[in-house]
Amino acid sequence: MTTSTDATLLLARHGQTVWHAENRYAGVSDVALTDTGRAQADALGHWAAAHPVDAIWTSPLSRAAITADPACRALGLTPHREPGLRECDFGVLEGRTLAEFAAQDPAAAEAFRTDPVANPFPRAEDPSAAAERGAAALRRIAAAHPGERVLVVAHNTLLRLVLCTLLSIPAGEYRRVFPRLRNAAISELLVRSDGSAALLSLNVPCDPDLP
Repeated sequence: MTTSTDATLLLARHGQTVWHAENRYAGVSDVALTDTGRAQADALGHWAAAHPVDAIWTSPLSRAAITADPACRALGLTPHREPGLRECDFGVLEGRTLAEFAAQDPAAAEAFRTDPVANPFPRAEDPSAAAERGAAALRRIAAAHPGERVLVVAHNTLLRLVLCTLLSIPAGEYRRVFPRLRNAAISELLVRSDGSAALLSLNVPCDPDLP
């Protein structure tokens, strides 16, 4: 049951980036979208134009802001930037693949695969702290838009950590429970006035013909 004080957050990962094909960790690095990523952003804009959206919030990183631009133009909305929505800092993995790291330090890579929160990459942001800042950001956004539908464009790892936090799932399970969020797909999250949350849908594509 929903009330007039509940907010519906439409969570979207940014479009595909130039590091996507090799599965390189982008983190806090500013990485450009590919042509496919821009097409995904356009599809998100078309989706937003056809569905009720009252406000748009994005990570401050350019790949998220650019992904949100077509929706902002379609709806005539000015996006809000939320620093708490930035992607996790992956430390030594920025710009690298997990396979490359495993070749250098197989024990550390295996520890990460076993529990990525208890065993983060060297010099990476504490995933638990990232989860808390992201969850706090979504709660602030929800509190600012009671009874409204808000498009939130952010990042794969951060959003998975935040979903675990808000849904009372152990954060260390985020890679198993949420293997990935599709680029520019919609996951619908109800955030109640007491800060509790319910996941209503996950990874719904805006354009089924795009990857």
